[in-house]
Amino acid sequence: MNPGRALASDGSIASKILFLAGLLFCLTPWASPPLALAIGLALGLSVGNPFRNQTKRVTAALLQASVVGLGFGMNLQQVIKAGRSGFVYTALGIGFSLAVGMLLARALSVRPTAGFLIATGTAICGGSAIAAVGPVAGANDEEMSVALGTVFILNSVALLTFPWLGTSLHLSQTQFGLWAALAIHDTSSVVGAAAKYGALALAVGTTVKLARALWIVPMCLGTAAVKRSRAHIQWPWFIGLFLLAAVANSFVPAGKPIFHSLYRLGIVGLTATLFLIGSGVSRDTLKNVGPRPLLQGVTLWAVVAITSLLAIRYGFIRL
Repeated sequence: MNPGRALASDGSIASKILFLAGLLFCLTPWASPPLALAIGLALGLSVGNPFRNQTKRVTAALLQASVVGLGFGMNLQQVIKAGRSGFVYTALGIGFSLAVGMLLARALSVRPTAGFLIATGTAICGGSAIAAVGPVAGANDEEMSVALGTVFILNSVALLTFPWLGTSLHLSQTQFGLWAALAIHDTSSVVGAAAKYGALALAVGTTVKLARALWIVPMCLGTAAVKRSRAHIQWPWFIGLFLLAAVANSFVPAGKPIFHSLYRLGIVGLTATLFLIGSGVSRDTLKNVGPRPLLQGVTLWAVVAITSLLAIRYGFIRL
């Protein structure tokens, strides 16, 4: 038997065992969203994800199903209040983020399409926005991978640091939920950070974040008009199901035990999703991103995070 082939086979088996062990741990009560992400990152950067193609297909669907599950723990009046206020704030924030992002892309000589996708992902909904807008903008595989890699790296940093920053700055749960929704890219990281901070932070963060995610549709339509593209637009259907879940939880008291179980499943699903996302960040991802797009993403994210935090602390943005 070829020793090299045997060694590669042993390595593949070991990586699969580690992956499955990490995933199973994330389904236990001892796991938390930040811990799941950290374990996934450690796996992805060391031995790699042995099921990369399969997890790519599963991750988006699991995230959306988990968000719907979280809706069963929400109060409709709270959802409407946060969504109504959050929609205005997100509209202003998106315009600001896009303008600053494109200026940074030009100043750093980032490829126009990649720079636009990074700005869009920061402004709206991270990887979901990039995946929806990329085909409409005519992005190639390299531009998509650069933008997604940048956003995933920053999401990981945000999930691990935002709860600590919120505690250090003595933010209330409402303030933190609003800040996370406006300053963190992906829904998964917003929900994970807010869940770590508290129940009210989770309710506010999830609702405002979904109001922000609604802008995927007009962004796709606007990009298609500018690019004269006829690419298929991905509609964020899970947002409507999230609202229906909140309606059921608010007006069907007989279903409370079932709704609570679905809400807990949503938390477990989110934890598993973050493990899968973390395991998808490899050393090749870091190499492909390169310094300039990453610098654009980091700078833009810092500007958005600091600006929104100051606006919340001084009462310019509040629910």
